[in-house]
Amino acid sequence: MAYLSYSVLKRILPDFCMLSSCVHPVPTTVRFIDSLICISSRSFMDLKALLSSLNDFASLSFAESWDNVGLLVEPSPPHTVNTLFLTNDLTEEVMEEVLQKKADLILSYHPPIFRPMKRITWNTWKERLVIRALENRVAIYSPHTAYDAAPQGVNNWLAKGLGDCTSRPIHPSKAPNYPTKGNHQVEFSIDHSQDLDKVMSAVKGIEDVSVTSFSARIDDEEQTRISLNCTQKALMQVVDFLSQNKQLYQKTEILSLEKPLLQHTGMGRLCTLDESVSLATMIDRIKRHLKLSYIRLALGVGRTLESQVKVVALCAGSGSSVLQGVEADLYFTGEMSHHDILDAASQGINVILCEHSNTERGFLSDLRDMLGSHLENKINIILSETDRDPLQVV
Repeated sequence: MAYLSYSVLKRILPDFCMLSSCVHPVPTTVRFIDSLICISSRSFMDLKALLSSLNDFASLSFAESWDNVGLLVEPSPPHTVNTLFLTNDLTEEVMEEVLQKKADLILSYHPPIFRPMKRITWNTWKERLVIRALENRVAIYSPHTAYDAAPQGVNNWLAKGLGDCTSRPIHPSKAPNYPTKGNHQVEFSIDHSQDLDKVMSAVKGIEDVSVTSFSARIDDEEQTRISLNCTQKALMQVVDFLSQNKQLYQKTEILSLEKPLLQHTGMGRLCTLDESVSLATMIDRIKRHLKLSYIRLALGVGRTLESQVKVVALCAGSGSSVLQGVEADLYFTGEMSHHDILDAASQGINVILCEHSNTERGFLSDLRDMLGSHLENKINIILSETDRDPLQVV
């Protein structure tokens, strides 16, 4: 379909530019043309290209190993996306909203498919979600803990409600890649009695090996120190070569390299306030940030509402495993087990619980704006109006 440009429309409809202030009924033809302009201002994105952009925004490699993230349901290709629908939980009620609004891709923070499915029938609500998505050519994507860990993710949004503070991940993530080629380092020395060129030629001939050399004085003798970075597969070949020379092999050191920790990426956040505040003040800030009338509070032993809070350990969703053993004045999360609350309180740590998804859902408004900018406003991005926490205070 060809669309008329705004400049052309102004020439054929002189009053078009004043429609927004006109109090008279707008002709159907003009409304139709106006809607075409709105539609044409957005372009489609191929699903694969959109997924690549989403991974650039927050790498799925940051997700926990137990999690089920990424593209969970894919209609037969090619699949283009005009409308991206954001929700914290994908329920059947939310799916009805998705279909009414004609979305092409659902970004569900929580993965609707987590445990393996042995069949896809109409018997269970999660199976029905998959069926309805495929029947209506709607893809489903879930980032979950990748967004928990991301520097611009859920936990950073949660920390914004505390007031001015500095924060760092409680459990930093590892970088997706090693800083050098391979995950092993092999070092050995060659003295002047050995053929340096022959050894260098041999190790450089092994695939996936990077080699550096430098002069070193060892036992008052000038020697050449060889350092190799290599993959696990290449390591076997390097060791096989070195073992053929007893003198070299006896001087060999093998190190297993670790991926470096990332400063701003990881699970949970340990937040140090610029200025201490009372627990009562902190409660008011959290309620206001999460738009809640009520929260659940466990006072630490010896603490009152006037006790000062300087350090807050937080984790969106269920925080027991992330917060356990962390030194802080306050634990702030969605839910914790009864016994973990008792343990924290016994150490004088206050605990605030806001229900699981209440500590996550508000992030979606920020996410909509960030993704709009990241995707250069190429597609429509809308928030669910029916998604909500299943628990209510009555």
